[in-house]
Amino acid sequence: MSERNGPTLALVGATGAVGTVMRDILSTRQDVWGEIRLIASARSAGRRLLVRGEEVEVRELSAEVFDGVDVAMFDVPDEVSAEWASVAAERGAVVIDNSGAFRMDPDVPLVVPEVNARMARQRPKGIIANANCTTLSMIVALGALHAEYGLVELSAASYQAASGAGQSGVDTLHDQLSKVAGNRELGTHPGDVRRVIGSELGPFPAPLALNVVPWAGSLKDDGWSSEEMKIRNEARKILDRPELKVSATCVRVPVVTTHSVAIHATFEREVDADRASEILRDAPGVVLYDDPSRGEFPTPADVVGTDPTWVGRVRRSLDDPRSLDLFVCGDNLRKGAALNTAQIAELVAEELAA
Repeated sequence: MSERNGPTLALVGATGAVGTVMRDILSTRQDVWGEIRLIASARSAGRRLLVRGEEVEVRELSAEVFDGVDVAMFDVPDEVSAEWASVAAERGAVVIDNSGAFRMDPDVPLVVPEVNARMARQRPKGIIANANCTTLSMIVALGALHAEYGLVELSAASYQAASGAGQSGVDTLHDQLSKVAGNRELGTHPGDVRRVIGSELGPFPAPLALNVVPWAGSLKDDGWSSEEMKIRNEARKILDRPELKVSATCVRVPVVTTHSVAIHATFEREVDADRASEILRDAPGVVLYDDPSRGEFPTPADVVGTDPTWVGRVRRSLDDPRSLDLFVCGDNLRKGAALNTAQIAELVAEELAA
């Protein structure tokens, strides 16, 4: 433990998009930390960034920077986590990793505190993984329903924001929007949006402005994308349902931040929409916003910048009494990344203080 009041926390990737949100979260949640170290690449070392109302100098990533650290949160690309997470763990830190490097490692728990907090204590490698942002946008709500009814099958169609592709995704969307703004003829003839936007597609395989793109991630087996496989594999692991049937289609939409998911979920037992709504209303980390007669249902424009998973359009299937349909939204930079990481870190801090 640190000599300061509370464990020492390291934030690796402090200058990135998620790291920036993390610094805000650390500044606004209950403060359980002693020293907070901000860590980034050599080009960012020496910068002074605000956290908890104080300026802290950014340190260069190295093995020595983890000496005396109790908990290290990694908000960096997969290859950086793969190289450095074990280094931090060997130096005595409990690592909470926000990348995809360890999510499917059987010796690394994949933790969502509202769903499987107990797993945070089972970390033989000293590493805890954080789920993908799309999975996190829906799994808290699904976890609450699963505890009541027993989930057996999941069909999900995601509507993923540009920020899920990083800052380059956000910049690309804004650049494309500036090119199409004010042109009311666009979108009425084949290829006209592509002609105006040109070849500057950024991280997307097709124009995102005035469009939706049925692709996110990289190509996996049999035409599935990596984002779709993450939903399948991570939902199975978090819910401890290795045989869960999952089908997902991931779509990128012209929204800056906040992922949405249309869900069709089938359970072991017959469901009741009113009871399901009651479960969701009482579930930690969930906001039920569901009265279509008054225009009340979650949208990214309303949910962005908030922490919970927002749920609406809760309906029992017309053709299967064991199935529910619902629509969820979650800020992919907060609960979908930084917040869940911070919540896991707080669980570890409680354990260290016990």
